Amino acid sequence: MASDGFLNKISGFATLAIHAGQDPEKWNSAAVVPPIVTSTTFKQPAPAEHTGFEYGRSGNPTRNTLEECLAALDKGKHALTFASGLGATTTIASLLSCGDHIVSCDDVYGGTNRLFRRVLERLGLQTTFTDFTDLECVKNAIQDNTKMIWIETPTNPLLKVIDIAAVSEVAKEMGDIIVVVDNTFLTPYLQRPLDFGADIVVYSLTKYMNGHSDVIMGAAVLNDDCLEERLRFLQNAMGVVPSPTDCYFVNRSLKTLALRMEQHQKSSYVIAKWLENHPKVTQVLHPGLPSHPQYAIAQKQMTGHSGVFSFKHVGGLQESRKFLSSIKLFILAESLGGYESLAELPSVMTHASVPEEQRNELGITHSLIRLSVGLEDTEDLIDDLDQAFKAAF
Repeated sequence: MASDGFLNKISGFATLAIHAGQDPEKWNSAAVVPPIVTSTTFKQPAPAEHTGFEYGRSGNPTRNTLEECLAALDKGKHALTFASGLGATTTIASLLSCGDHIVSCDDVYGGTNRLFRRVLERLGLQTTFTDFTDLECVKNAIQDNTKMIWIETPTNPLLKVIDIAAVSEVAKEMGDIIVVVDNTFLTPYLQRPLDFGADIVVYSLTKYMNGHSDVIMGAAVLNDDCLEERLRFLQNAMGVVPSPTDCYFVNRSLKTLALRMEQHQKSSYVIAKWLENHPKVTQVLHPGLPSHPQYAIAQKQMTGHSGVFSFKHVGGLQESRKFLSSIKLFILAESLGGYESLAELPSVMTHASVPEEQRNELGITHSLIRLSVGLEDTEDLIDDLDQAFKAAF
């Protein structure tokens, strides 16, 4: 355990991010920086006898390099990349068949909620949303035809922390159920779900892993050879693949992931503590704070928390609109995990597609604001929030 009670930092993470999959010897040129291979097709020495690559959708040297690095960072055996985070989610869900059932945590990314409710349900896959912070709710939601459990931790946008090991144990006790963990908010630098029993880790690489708000991409990391073979088939058959150029950008960005996550973590904690003491703030939802309901679970499975968290204030929609219209350094925009600081109102932005009744049950109200703390000077960000509060209240 680290001095702050969280897990110790992962030894050698920055080294892996820089060297895993990057061996210059794999290229004829011995290039230290992996090249961008844009070719859509590859010469074969004889019919149906390729030398490792045959068509860009099925495999690409630049993409394979990124996948090798991603697998190493999560201490996994396999990694697959996709055209978006939702593309990864869609492909993973395609492991299932009509009539199968998914149990999902109730507080998830709005796009995941929408995919499960409005697309997969139409294709014959049923989803039950429930509170994963209560293991009895998880057990009660599992049915005879449950084939997948979908965990997002910390959740979006309420930052609930779910005990990955406990839910995985329930899944294994109750049947042949695939446990998927969306680790987008933390990255493998702060949490490695495979270590706690998850079968598949999924990412929106768009967020922290790329970190520069200029690439849309997703990934899945896993150990099971059979699952990997099935996913690799779906990746090729469905064609949800990223471009070589985007793969190059994400691979490059991983080289600074450890440094970036350290700064995101430090700044968000300072800002969260400042907000806790603000007279207009009623609650700060940050897993790194002792006031967080699942603080003990966070310490058990995380090495710390990232730059994204939410807070609630004493006002309503009018005050939220004024606050978000008054920020100057923070940018009013969706997404998270970039070098720039963002702020948004989930009730009308990222989670507007979630049914109003479900939003109300969860507490995604008009007074809930989500921040993504970037890499600017912390003091400047606090000054910006302070002036926005004064303008709104």
